[in-house]
Amino acid sequence: MAARQTGKIRTLADLGLTARQGGAASITGLTVDNRTVTPGSLFAALPGTRVHGARFVGQALEAGAAAILTDAEGVQILNATAAEAMMRSGAALIVAEDARQTLAYAAALWFGAQPEVMAAVTGTNGKTSVATFTRQIWSILGHDAVNVGTTGVEGAWHAPLSHTTPEPITLHRLLAEAARAGVSHAAMEASSHGLAQRRLDGVQLTAAAFTNFTQDHLDYHASFDEYFDAKAGLFRRLLPPEGVAVINLDGHRGADMAQVAVDKGAKILGVGRTGRAQLRILAQRFEPDGQVLRFGWDGRQHQVHLPLIGGFQAENVLVAAGLAIACGDAPGDVFGTLSGLETVHGRMQLVARRETGAGVYVDFAHTPDAVSTALRAMRPHVMGRLVVVLGAGGDRDATKRPLMGQAAAEHADLVIVTDDNPRSEDPAAIRQAVLLGCPDGLEVGDRAEAILRGVDALGPGDALLIAGKGHETGQIIGASTYPFDDAEQASVAVAALDGRLA
Repeated sequence: MAARQTGKIRTLADLGLTARQGGAASITGLTVDNRTVTPGSLFAALPGTRVHGARFVGQALEAGAAAILTDAEGVQILNATAAEAMMRSGAALIVAEDARQTLAYAAALWFGAQPEVMAAVTGTNGKTSVATFTRQIWSILGHDAVNVGTTGVEGAWHAPLSHTTPEPITLHRLLAEAARAGVSHAAMEASSHGLAQRRLDGVQLTAAAFTNFTQDHLDYHASFDEYFDAKAGLFRRLLPPEGVAVINLDGHRGADMAQVAVDKGAKILGVGRTGRAQLRILAQRFEPDGQVLRFGWDGRQHQVHLPLIGGFQAENVLVAAGLAIACGDAPGDVFGTLSGLETVHGRMQLVARRETGAGVYVDFAHTPDAVSTALRAMRPHVMGRLVVVLGAGGDRDATKRPLMGQAAAEHADLVIVTDDNPRSEDPAAIRQAVLLGCPDGLEVGDRAEAILRGVDALGPGDALLIAGKGHETGQIIGASTYPFDDAEQASVAVAALDGRLA
């Protein structure tokens, strides 16, 4: 959360900032955490979900902060708690109408570099897949590329992340480090939280994409409209008028998002089955371990084998192809890479196979629509029964829990309800909420046992989907995170049941 580089000193003017009081401070670093303030830092006192950062201005000044950036609410708090300390310190005070956005632009100027080609993708589901497929396309074409999001920074340069869309100081530091490491292309996931909190502001986008819109994050957003408006900020606020918007027109509210982009002046590259789509899905044939996709572009038909499970992956792949085209690569070159795409870690990923041939898959599906989409997408690939293990996260949107159970019951032959990341909530209460939607589901609280039961239920031609956690390698119970990897547990279960363990 802090930015500091030895020997780097800039004035407020260099960062596009003007002080309301105090001098033209020289800044040696940026931070939003008062615990990381060092002499000369600019401390951004921002509104938080629980407490306003202005309450920590006193500690920041004691540590040597040279400037405080805050909003009108922060000024009121500061006047009540640290006004005298501000006067004694001589620190500069910058007051912004939108302090988060101001910090983001200051961070972009502070770090001063980002990959030459930047693309971002938003939507309820598919962000990680689209960003990763875009990076894979670029890499096959010879670009030094990365994707940034839920799975960290992957590709030609690597770094871990704690949020899908990092806060702006971290984000702009990472982008600058990637650019200086030779990365020329980057595809980012743009979460609704990140967009609402202005974390991506200052990123210079060439193109942006929208996948779909379904229920999620209503614990944070007050309504569906507010949730949609947060995502629309990618096109309304961040994509420049000369940019290209790649829109899945088949998705719910795809047409609405396209109109947002049109109103901004952006060009639209549509994806889908509709006649309005430039990248148009014409046909799909499903195979046990993949699919054949036929699609149209510029009056010509193309056919490619995708080693990917799930019909919806065709939409993700074509959105990624659209981003690559929008960012300047020749369509024919882009289409030539598609057969070489690999399954995204934790997204419809085959992680084990029983001796009978039954497959075990892991997917990040953690919304009603994602569960429904994943199961419906698997069905054409499965000759026998479809089994699903799922749960719901604690301290998150509770209204989706019975809907997730309902989606599972509608599309699976056997539903096993278990714990996901219960966090501070009662795990049994969460399971009961999910079971309201699937009364015939089997309740198994221990996730490892639930996976074992699911694997044990598989016969020849069956398949198991372990939904909810995908790539995650920990399970959050209370305030602790315990090691837990769905893929690893599935492999252990298959080995134990098929007698492969010594």
